[in-house]
Amino acid sequence: MASVRLPLQALLAAVMIQAAAAETIPLPRPKPETGAHTDKPIENQLPQPATTAEPAPLPSVDSINPDRFGAKPADAAYGAFQRGLYKTAYNLALTRAQNGDPAAQTLVAEILSRGLGVPLNAAEASKWYALAAEQGVPEAQFQYALMLLDGHYVKKDPKEAYALMQAAAEAGNQLAQFNFAQMLVRQDPGDAGLAKAVSYYERAAATGLADAQYAMSQIYANGVGGKPRDDAQARRFLAQAARQNYDTAQIDLAAWMIEGRGGARDLKSAFGWTKQAAEGGNVAAQNRLAKLYMQGIGTDPDLVLAGAWYIVARRAGLIDPDMDDFLQGLSDDQTKQALQKANRLP
Repeated sequence: MASVRLPLQALLAAVMIQAAAAETIPLPRPKPETGAHTDKPIENQLPQPATTAEPAPLPSVDSINPDRFGAKPADAAYGAFQRGLYKTAYNLALTRAQNGDPAAQTLVAEILSRGLGVPLNAAEASKWYALAAEQGVPEAQFQYALMLLDGHYVKKDPKEAYALMQAAAEAGNQLAQFNFAQMLVRQDPGDAGLAKAVSYYERAAATGLADAQYAMSQIYANGVGGKPRDDAQARRFLAQAARQNYDTAQIDLAAWMIEGRGGARDLKSAFGWTKQAAEGGNVAAQNRLAKLYMQGIGTDPDLVLAGAWYIVARRAGLIDPDMDDFLQGLSDDQTKQALQKANRLP
C-alpha cells in the first residue's frame, strides 16, 4: 500500500482562509460560471487532497529508509529488497515473519501491498501489517490505520485507527503525524481542533513533509490554532513546500511575492514559481502564467505565449471570460502562433 494522506477539506473548513489579500494582486479574476472550472483566488486553496482512493506515488526503493520496517530490519531480506530482488526479499522475509519478526512482517506487507515481485494482495498484506502493528512498528501502525479507516480489506474501525495513527505519530512517522492532525481537525472542526493538531503539523513539517509545511503556512497566514498571524513565517513555510515542487504552494508563493505579502515584492521570482507550477501541469497556474505574460509581470510581455498558455488551460477545462476576451482580441497570425506553441507546451 502506498503512503497516503487524508483529505484536507476539514482543515479548509477550520482555517476559514481569508481572501481579502487577493484584491491587491494585479491579476484579473474571472467570474465563475456554473458548471465550469474557473481560476479561483489562490488564498482559498489548500493542498490538493490525497485520499486512500487515489494513493500518492510510490517512493523509489532507494529512498526508503530501512527504519520504516522496524528498529532491527531483516538485513538479508531488506538488502535484496533494496537491490530490486523483490521475490528473493519476500522469500527471505516470509520465514522470519512467520517466526514473529516484526521488521520482516512489515517488509512482507510492503511487498504484498505494492505487488513487487509477487501478485498484489492487499488483504494478505493487511494481516502482516496488523501483526507488526501489534509489536509497535510505526510504519505498520500507520499503514494498518489507513486500512482500518478505509474498511475495504479489513473491518472498518475508526477508533482503533485513531489509536494506531496516534501511536505512529508519537513514534515519529511523518505521514502519521500529518494524518493524525487531519483526524483531529475532522473530529473537532474549529479552532480548538486546530490547536490540538498544530503540534503534529509542526513535527511533520520539520521532517520536510510538504503537505504539513503548506498546512502550517495557512495556519500562520490566518492566525489560528493558537498561533499568531505571522505572514513572514507563513511565507517561509510556503517557500519550503514550493521548493519540494508542491504546486499549490508555488502558486500561493507567487501571489504573495507579487503582492509583497510576508516579505519583499519579487516579480521575477513570482513569474518563475508560476511557470514551474504551470509546466508541472497545474491548470490554475497555467492560466495565471498566461496573465503574467499578457501583463508583463515578472517577464517581458508576450501575447503569443499568453495565448498559448491560456489555450493549454482551457483545453484542460478552465474557463476564464477575461482570457477568452483576450484570446479573441489576438490577430489571426498571433492566434496561429499561439496554437502552434500550445501544441508544444506540457
